[in-house]
Amino acid sequence: MSGMGGAGLTTNNSVIVSAFQSSLLHELLVVLAILAVLAVAWNLLRGVQLRRAVAQRKLDVLDTEQIATSPEPLARRVLRVGFGLIWLFDGILQAQPAMPVGLANQVSGPAAAGSPSWVVHLVNAGALIWNNHPITAAVASVWVQVGIGIWLLVAPRGRWSQLGGVVSVGWGLIVWCFGEAFGGIFAPGLSVLFGAPGAVIFYCLAGGLVALPERVWSRPGSGRRILAAMGLFFVGVAVLQAWPGRGFWQGQVHGHATGTLVSMVDSMAGTPQPGLLSSWVTAFGSFDAAHGFAVNLFVVIALATIGLAFCSGRPRLVRAGVYAGCLFCLADWVLVEDFGFFGGLGTDPNSMIPIALVLVAGYVALVRPSQALAAVEAPDERAVPFLARLKLDPSYTFRSLAAAGAALVVLLGAVPMALASTNPNADAIITEAMNGAPDVTNTPAPGFSLTDQNGRAVTLSSLRGKAVAVTFLDPVCTTQCPLIGQEFREADVALGVTAKHVEFIAIVANPLYRSSFDTNAFDRQEGLGHLSNWLYLTGSVAQLSKVWNDYGVQVGVSPAGAMASHAELAYVIDARGHTRYVMSADPGPGTSTTQSSFVGLLDQELDQVMAAS
Repeated sequence: MSGMGGAGLTTNNSVIVSAFQSSLLHELLVVLAILAVLAVAWNLLRGVQLRRAVAQRKLDVLDTEQIATSPEPLARRVLRVGFGLIWLFDGILQAQPAMPVGLANQVSGPAAAGSPSWVVHLVNAGALIWNNHPITAAVASVWVQVGIGIWLLVAPRGRWSQLGGVVSVGWGLIVWCFGEAFGGIFAPGLSVLFGAPGAVIFYCLAGGLVALPERVWSRPGSGRRILAAMGLFFVGVAVLQAWPGRGFWQGQVHGHATGTLVSMVDSMAGTPQPGLLSSWVTAFGSFDAAHGFAVNLFVVIALATIGLAFCSGRPRLVRAGVYAGCLFCLADWVLVEDFGFFGGLGTDPNSMIPIALVLVAGYVALVRPSQALAAVEAPDERAVPFLARLKLDPSYTFRSLAAAGAALVVLLGAVPMALASTNPNADAIITEAMNGAPDVTNTPAPGFSLTDQNGRAVTLSSLRGKAVAVTFLDPVCTTQCPLIGQEFREADVALGVTAKHVEFIAIVANPLYRSSFDTNAFDRQEGLGHLSNWLYLTGSVAQLSKVWNDYGVQVGVSPAGAMASHAELAYVIDARGHTRYVMSADPGPGTSTTQSSFVGLLDQELDQVMAAS
């Protein structure tokens, strides 16, 4: 089975969905074990114990009065809490049953459409890893994003908080590159109205700001720089929105909706969602169809005006720009982006809410620098030894433990995904999803007496004490049989040292081309001749016909007398000579032998047989 993953699979495939939900449930138990005690202790005891410790004068090495009066800078808190909640929400969205099969094929792939070839290749490389390991990847995305969200929420100050910001930047860049295809900035039709340059780039911006030292927030210049950068962004997207020939100035022409914005809104209105929301989007689409030029003129003027207000640095203009910018974001989020996550495989609330959060944080940093200043004047947590701080400050102790728990949640997703990405073979679950799970049995395997590629007699009984994998191959086949042969070779390599306890066997499935010359030619072609535990068995037509019948393999020769048609099956036989598993060996369309999920399935069943021996 190829590494194509989603090829031939539907997003509601019961095998994939069941495996995804089961894996999520198992890891949820681990997450609960990590977080339960830490979260409860942090929430219930941090305030009570800190006040008790202060009252009893146990925090000798700290100026407790200053600690009590040095809250986290308000602008930083807006970013940390706001984006923590968004990361948490995104993680929950990643738990949709359709995510394992659908994300790479229905989200990442379409996002790269129209981009330069290097972008398409990069996104396809990520999609290949996802499709090869859909359960691991989908579960990893859930826990990494949930972990980052919890991390930002529970670690308000110090190194733990800054590290949470760094981690959110790192994961955000991965999602932006491979999941959003760089937010579509290299594709035609780029528009901030549709979410460009990608929602997650603002997650990265927020994470970077959270990771900065708190003294950065002590001056109004920080807020001014944030808003100036956002002002340049708004002016830039206004110019892009006004650029002629991109379809945004059009609404309805000769009774047909041809405008880019109209088409986008119409498509969003048709997605499954509450009727009230659909009616709002439909109404706006109708209005834009009738007044396309006026709507785009308003959008261009609004974006440019808001951007210039931010660049001015004047508090009154900036305040008006923030109000107008947030209102614009809210309107676009509802009427164009349709809340971002309705219909299809919505993985986030799109870009407008993150943009609005950055605007609010920049404005707060501009007008409320004293909040940050108080924090800078307070004693630095890092001036106190870490272990001493843990002993003396209950709030810091529980905060650190909670952040460590969140970091473990991130690792719970990230480590398995990192390991899976190094494995070129697709997961066995893909073969099971497409061909069905192997039939489980425990009956004596039909015996045979045939000749191997070297002219030696081989019987099934002579192989007792070893696990045996048997398939049927046509030595002159040029389509599926070479791929199945390669899969057996890959399975042998993947078993490593345990391969010495396994015999891989192919039996000729062609009554015309069955000589040792034919089998040896096949082995040389597929690189199988050097395997010490590989046998390609043949015999007379009568001998082969009996084996075919005993194993339920129907063989037919085409009128031209070349390749034979035959059932593509694989049998796993235990050391006692009993058939334990019967599975389809059909590689499927478009198979790449270096990325076969059948390899994993075959090795999985062989391992189980050897473990039971």
